[in-house]
Amino acid sequence: MKYYSTKNKNFKVSFRDAVLKGIAPDGGLFMPEEIPEFEENFFKNISDLSLKEIAFLVSKKIFGSDIETIELKNIIDSSITFDAPLVNISDNINILELFHGPTLAFKDFGARFMANTVACLNRDEEKEINILVATSGDTGSAVANGFFKVDGINVVLLYPSKKVSKIQEQQLTTLGENITALEVQGTFDDCQSLVKKAFADNELNSKITLSSANSINIARLLPQSFYYFNAYARVKDKNLPTVISVPSGNFGNLTAGLIAKRMGLPVQKFIAATNSNDVFTKYIDTSVFETKPSVKTLSNAMDVGNPSNFERILDLYNHNHQKIKDDIFSKSFSDEETVGAIKKVHSKYKYVIDPHGAVGFLALENFISETKNKNGNGIVVETAHHSKFADIVENALNIKPDVPERLAKCLSKEKRSIEISKEYNDLKEFLLSTN
Repeated sequence: MKYYSTKNKNFKVSFRDAVLKGIAPDGGLFMPEEIPEFEENFFKNISDLSLKEIAFLVSKKIFGSDIETIELKNIIDSSITFDAPLVNISDNINILELFHGPTLAFKDFGARFMANTVACLNRDEEKEINILVATSGDTGSAVANGFFKVDGINVVLLYPSKKVSKIQEQQLTTLGENITALEVQGTFDDCQSLVKKAFADNELNSKITLSSANSINIARLLPQSFYYFNAYARVKDKNLPTVISVPSGNFGNLTAGLIAKRMGLPVQKFIAATNSNDVFTKYIDTSVFETKPSVKTLSNAMDVGNPSNFERILDLYNHNHQKIKDDIFSKSFSDEETVGAIKKVHSKYKYVIDPHGAVGFLALENFISETKNKNGNGIVVETAHHSKFADIVENALNIKPDVPERLAKCLSKEKRSIEISKEYNDLKEFLLSTN
């Protein structure tokens, strides 16, 4: 299958080039020329399949012409080593737990799949690949763990100074080996801008090989569709409409869900749950998309004022606002409301939810209230384990969260980061100096 740029559908590359380049030379994001659709029988029998089996069948449907079956099976076996359970907390609300991977965040799914795919595609190459990643928290640690000690690959993480949680920062900065953390004196949007400028710099790209592991990379994005199929497989009554609420920042997670829907997944509505960084919610309401500087919130991974994957959503729907609105409901919530939701979910349902999941919960509640549809399969995507935001949870609930062992280990390690400004020349000089 060929992959085209969202900025020029006539510019097409192979799967290998789409993955290893990460982003098109014109700054566009790669999209598959076709999105294959499952037959109805697949969904009738989906409950009999495990997550790993679903992941293999979905990836074979998408990548089957680009990766040999045995290689694809090896990638899935190496990547999907943990579950994504659907936890029912009330008649119409379920929590899709995506934090059972090594870094306790949903990005483990895409990052590990991509790492194994890149290693497969680059196996016989002599050139080292430099993976550039802008992160607002969980992306960096998931990518770092996925690519840790992978031969021929260096990872450079750019994260906004003092704008990620302490635990997230420890996960980003304590691995060493082939992982380097750059602490940028700016926002996530500044980090993302630096990465995009690096890819557009012909001089830099003539001297080193760059790729990205953000959700702008198609191999990071598409595997995130696996757990949406798995969530549908676990709902109790498939005759009821399914609605999925996705905490949204850079919109890769939502885009993966929309691609799953295009593949035939029976989801009635996706909900784009946002915090005070609400440019997409305003777009849904007004049809006008205006970027703005991101603001810091308790749900920091969603602090994005110019979401990259917005152009993929536009592309999926041929820039038709009404069609986008037909499939996506969106609401934004404040930090105060987020804390209130953490308290409510704990007191009413005996479940400890993280700040991002809390925003998703609020949006689902709002959707149910506005549509007066209480008979359905409501699913909240819980993107990270609550212990990664221990101070917020402790202040809200007056309880000290248990920290899983694999997370606790990194807290005692020494932080190692390199501070740089948000000026592009600083990043360029660093990249050239290390190659």
